[in-house]
Parts: sequence; structure tokens; C-alpha cells
Amino acid sequence: MQYNYFITGTDTEVGKTYVTCLLLKKFSQSGLRCAALKPVASGALLHDGQLRNDDALQLQAMSNVTLPYEDINPYCFAPAIAPHLAAAQAGVSIDMDHITHIAARAGTQVDVLLVEGVGGWQVPLGEGFNVSDLARALGYPVILVVGMRLGCINHALLSAEAICAGGLELAGWVANPMSEGMTAFDDNIVTLQSRLAAPCLGVLQRIDGAAREANVTKLTLP
Repeated sequence: MQYNYFITGTDTEVGKTYVTCLLLKKFSQSGLRCAALKPVASGALLHDGQLRNDDALQLQAMSNVTLPYEDINPYCFAPAIAPHLAAAQAGVSIDMDHITHIAARAGTQVDVLLVEGVGGWQVPLGEGFNVSDLARALGYPVILVVGMRLGCINHALLSAEAICAGGLELAGWVANPMSEGMTAFDDNIVTLQSRLAAPCLGVLQRIDGAAREANVTKLTLP
């Protein structure tokens, strides 16, 4: 059976790549062949003369099926700015059909394919289309990473509403703390659990360094 999921977040820098890596590890522990794509990434450095994005490299390293970097991250831009602006500066048009073709091909090689978006749900990718349009073109159930900080309830509810309004399934959400000691953290979790019509797949702990992988035990697979 094939499992495909699109990973989005309530904002940029809320831990989408971190959660995607944890999900890859969790699926791998279940004996499934898995890989992840980050089709669009802005913020990259040269590695052996080629632009490489650190998030995409992390996904490649955590996948147990090896895919070419060019498939994992077909649109890679150097400046860490909004992707539609980075693409315009590079003179590149992001082609959703190209991305869906890559995803379909990758899906034939794995049991689980995770596709990580860029920024939040409505980040522009080009003239007239956003991350949400890419997710709809793929048609995968969506996992929402909620960056736990002040304002997260509003961001999570708006994101969930937009996901469902677009005809996609919200398969679950993951709470990722943005800092130590968020005020009323547990109360915020309870509110999200009562307001989001999707299961909580995990409430992560704030862990730094190599020990961060221990959060895999906090996750439930969708």
C-alpha cells in the first residue's frame, strides 16, 4: 500500500523539515521504504559547484531510499527570500506539472512519500499559484506542523480551514515548541485538540542537538 503526505506549517521556521525527518524515521522503523521531497527551497549554498539547500539535504539523509538530489529539490534558489521572488530573480518559472511528475516517479520506488512545502500554506510560488495549489495538484493528505508560540491557535485554525476548503484531507497535526517555557503551553494544546478536526500526531519536546531524534517516540503515524 502506498502512503503519501504533504507536510505544511503554520508559518515558516516552525519545524516542517524536523517533523518530516522524524516521520521518515518512524516510517522506517515500521519497515517501510520511504523518501521525502522538498520541491521548492530558497536559501542555499554551493556544494561542489551545485546549489544545495540544507533542509533538502537533511531529507535526503533521513530517507532509506536514495533519490537524486535533483528529484528531491528540483527548484533550489540561493537567496533566503520568498520563493516566487527568488525564482523571479533567477529567471526561473516553477512548473507544478514537473513537480507532480517527479513525485509520481518517486512514488513508484517507495512505500511512503512525504512532500514538504515551503513556508506556510499560502506562500506564493509564481504568478497566480501558491503552495496550496501545489498540494491540491498532488492531492495528498496534509500533515500540519503547528509552531507552538503566541498566536499559534489562530494560525493553526486558519491553516486547517484553508486546507479543508481546498478539498484536501487534514490527516493530522504535530505540535512543535518554538522555545522553552511557552506560557499556557498545555492549555494551548487542549484548545487545539478541541478545535482542530484532525488527530494530534504528537506533542514534541524542546530538545537541542543530536538528541532531537528522541522525539520520534512522541509521534503517532497517521
